[in-house]
Amino acid sequence: MTSANIVETRLNQTVIWHDPSLLSSDEAALEGLFDIAYWQQKQAVLGSAKGRGTTWFVQGQLPMALRHYYRGGLFGKLVRDQYLFHGWQQTRCYQEFALLAQLRALNIPVPRPVAARVQRCGVFYRADILVERIEGAQDLVATLQAQPLTPEVYQQIGRLVRQLHDAGICHTDLNIHNILQDQSGRLWLIDFDKCGSKQGEGWKADNLARLQRSFIKEQKKTTNPLAT
Repeated sequence: MTSANIVETRLNQTVIWHDPSLLSSDEAALEGLFDIAYWQQKQAVLGSAKGRGTTWFVQGQLPMALRHYYRGGLFGKLVRDQYLFHGWQQTRCYQEFALLAQLRALNIPVPRPVAARVQRCGVFYRADILVERIEGAQDLVATLQAQPLTPEVYQQIGRLVRQLHDAGICHTDLNIHNILQDQSGRLWLIDFDKCGSKQGEGWKADNLARLQRSFIKEQKKTTNPLAT
């Protein structure tokens, strides 16, 4: 990480990156940050959400989401959370951490990256990440279950995606589960694992089509009509 605001800590076969404005630089504490038992002992667990694994919501200097990286698909059933190591900065957590920092610098509304950890074991590694939890926010699926989206919200979605595309960033899992709306009505993009820069223009239409498919899929699950 080249940013002066990011600290890299090496502990044998473990590397941790963190933002010192959001976390203490005490190395012993840093290792504990990625263990849910650490937060349970502090009585700082706010909740959890089930997905490929469990995302834990914890309270530090700010509310955070703690996520361990798991594989999906058939291969994920065989090798649940190990990835081939090709270098510290090629790890999935570093890539996501660095991308979030880049997007924040471009004023694109994404969670602040707080810390990331890689634990190397021979030719494999495991990884974890801590990011800001957007307080009072819910995904657009939850919003649609309560009421239709207004034309203004659809326009805001369009502007948000345009910001991302103008920056040359492809969100490989762009769907309405990964767009949050906070209590002020502002929209946020989340979950940038395996996302990054992409050349050309053709992928942008595919990206928008993916988002549209997610709207159509959720439309079938709710009685609230979606605007088009």
